[in-house]
Amino acid sequence: MTIAFELNGEPVEVGDQHPHLLSALRSGLGVTSPKDGCSPSGQCGACTVLVDGKALASCLVSLEKAEGKHITTLEGFDDSERIRFADAFAAKGALQCGFCTPGIIVRSKALIDQKGADLDRATIEGRLGAHLCRCTGYTKIIEAVELLASGDPIPVPSRSGTIGGDGMKYEARALSLGDRGFIDDIQIDGMLHAALVLADHARADVVGIDTSRALAAEDVVAVYTAADIPGDLKVGIIHKDWPVMIPVGGRTSYRGDVLAVVVATDVLSARGATGLVDVSYDVLAPFVDADTALASDEDAVWGLDGNVLSTSTYARGEFQRAFDEAAHKVHEVFVTQRVEHAFLEPESTVAVPDEDGSLYVYSGGQGVWDDKEQIAVMLDIPEEKVTVELVSNGGAFGGKEDMSNQGHTALAAYLTGKPVKCTLTRPQSFVMHAKRHPIRVEMWMACDPEGVVTALKARMVGDSGPYASVGMKVLERAAGHACGPYAIANVDVEAIAARTNNPVCGAFRGFGANQAQFATEGSMDRLAEMVGISDWEIRARNVAVPGSVWGPGQIMDDGVRGITECLEAVRPHYDEAVAAGKAVGIGAGIKNSGLGNGFREVAKAVVRFNEDNTVEVRHAWTEMGQGVHTVALQVAAELLDIDPDRIRVIVDTTRDFSAGQTTGSRGTLMAAGSVEDACRNAIAGDRETGIDYHGEYIVDWTNALEEGLENPIIHSAFGYACQVVIADPGTGKIEKVIAAHDVGRAINPLLTVGQVEGAIHMGLGYALTEEFPTDDEGMPTKSTLRQLNIIRPKDMPDIEVILVEVPQPRAPFGVKGVGEIGLVPTAGAVAAAYHGVDGKWRTHLPMNVHEPLEIGT
Repeated sequence: MTIAFELNGEPVEVGDQHPHLLSALRSGLGVTSPKDGCSPSGQCGACTVLVDGKALASCLVSLEKAEGKHITTLEGFDDSERIRFADAFAAKGALQCGFCTPGIIVRSKALIDQKGADLDRATIEGRLGAHLCRCTGYTKIIEAVELLASGDPIPVPSRSGTIGGDGMKYEARALSLGDRGFIDDIQIDGMLHAALVLADHARADVVGIDTSRALAAEDVVAVYTAADIPGDLKVGIIHKDWPVMIPVGGRTSYRGDVLAVVVATDVLSARGATGLVDVSYDVLAPFVDADTALASDEDAVWGLDGNVLSTSTYARGEFQRAFDEAAHKVHEVFVTQRVEHAFLEPESTVAVPDEDGSLYVYSGGQGVWDDKEQIAVMLDIPEEKVTVELVSNGGAFGGKEDMSNQGHTALAAYLTGKPVKCTLTRPQSFVMHAKRHPIRVEMWMACDPEGVVTALKARMVGDSGPYASVGMKVLERAAGHACGPYAIANVDVEAIAARTNNPVCGAFRGFGANQAQFATEGSMDRLAEMVGISDWEIRARNVAVPGSVWGPGQIMDDGVRGITECLEAVRPHYDEAVAAGKAVGIGAGIKNSGLGNGFREVAKAVVRFNEDNTVEVRHAWTEMGQGVHTVALQVAAELLDIDPDRIRVIVDTTRDFSAGQTTGSRGTLMAAGSVEDACRNAIAGDRETGIDYHGEYIVDWTNALEEGLENPIIHSAFGYACQVVIADPGTGKIEKVIAAHDVGRAINPLLTVGQVEGAIHMGLGYALTEEFPTDDEGMPTKSTLRQLNIIRPKDMPDIEVILVEVPQPRAPFGVKGVGEIGLVPTAGAVAAAYHGVDGKWRTHLPMNVHEPLEIGT
């Protein structure tokens, strides 16, 4: 049976097997501007279309309701209207990854058609509540819609060809309109579809896997298990401890473990047949508490000894003596929560085999070179047989560092000899990928009568889940950043990453620094009250300056002046809000740029002049909305003195760049350095057509904690920030956030401000509303985006960003990272503002869940 409706002015028919209009549009008709971020829950807005002129989430529209209707997607907008919307969003910097943008534009058109110039900001904020944007913080989106509604001329955006120029984001127009596809938009003739069978228990012995019922299902081509993996069973970024699939005779270690891969001719059949794979278990009690796991002699994780993933320690001076002799002391326990990344694009991979046994893989991961190496090892084929092309992803924030379904997709393509696509459902994504670590921080801090901090001790325990991911590095980073941006003479720090059967925890924006500094900032505020000075003043008296000894013993370079300049930048705002009787909180923060800790970091790039007058800039870093492609373009355009429209930016593994992960706020730093070098080599080589001009940027001067040096260089660069949170003292409503951020040099200020705004949105959610708990069986208790309590547009305060530019020594153009530092100070500043409302100190995130305001008490 078929269903008929009008699509973009043309009559169409689709089969009635589709569960909703979104499926019919994408799978049946090949219309890809509506994106699938959460179907069929209708909670992200990415699939919004017009149904008889009304904006609706197409995953909530049944085919029965769509029959006979007029359906309009972005593809059906008038050409002039498409240009107008795309230009407004590009000019305002109103998109980052771009996955959510087409749906937002469709709703914006419906609003403008309805209200025109009468469309006000409050209405825009309220109606955009149907949409999630995890990147921008909504500020620039609302500005773009206001501009469109005003009827004023839209500025024609252009790429900038200079460092420091406010050009539009690379691919901004195409992303806005949904024309630049994501992996799930890829269609290949004869392509099969894969779906994963996940574990029913967080800790259980796998007694048997019966695939016979699934294999007998209509349109199922194959079912693969661990027994079909020709090479190594386990993969991992640092430790190879994460099984691609759990075999019969093995043991599950969390609910995201994969038992089987079902391959079928279409995605609905593949997903439907996963329920026909019969797995028998011997169920064991899971370890769901980090302290219980650490105290047990029983191994939480199959095949791994002990439940301590890592321990990071360092000490300087004489903490106990300094603490005992101090005039004022604080001892407090702070608890931070597990958080889901909630990137809008669920993980998706396409793998295409060749007759010679090679594979071409389309990945949205943060480390395509790691993907290449791990896929080759899993399949037991030479690395040169695997090429991985980055398809810029729909958000990541650290959550796409580990392989998710890349290995399973590659295996299915390799064994079937056919192209295969695998896209996770939103509930599967929630269960599978690594989360933010919940960390308990017990902190002791003391100061002299003038408020100069003399001693700090921290004991941290983080629940890292079963597999390593980068969990040991997150706790190492938390330990290293325990002092915040302050110079403290006597320090004693220990951070333990524990293995449990809860979800894996790994990289997430902030990477341990925000967990540790929530405790640091809270302790500073308590000491300020004891001393009788302002929160601003105690920070000014303690921030590190050039020559200060910081954290594990690093002597800070001239770049540290940035924290003082950030404090000075927010001071008038802080003083004005205090004078006005507002509840005011302030937070300062520091976050490394780069991996550091003795790791030799190498970035490579290629500049190539083509016969068609285009210039290829090939670099090593994943574009995930943060703008690294734009950085590469602007650096190349300035140094080569060429029109930026000539430049095409590419990331694939056909050149051996072997850069590792796009992580640690190092994308801009490393990309700028390597592209700069390649451009200088191209200039020296007379820019010959068809020649690869190579460049590289190397950071090899850092030290590991384990080296035991008195004054190690732990990190090559740092970003600094200071944020002021202003709240209504009567209601507690947060009215404004002022954020001063030292970025060293803003390659593109428009995009840099957008990064900070988006990070603050995420930081406010972290502080107030978001968490991702599990039950006693290790299963996450939240399975939909709405349940995450991500802050919606109408609940966002005004944000004012002040860019500070104190150059980082030895960094290209003086740049510092900005991607993560934006949320490091936020929770501490919010907690202080809340204290100004009700006089209560906060220790447990998210505050609105565990320690809500007590108005009128």
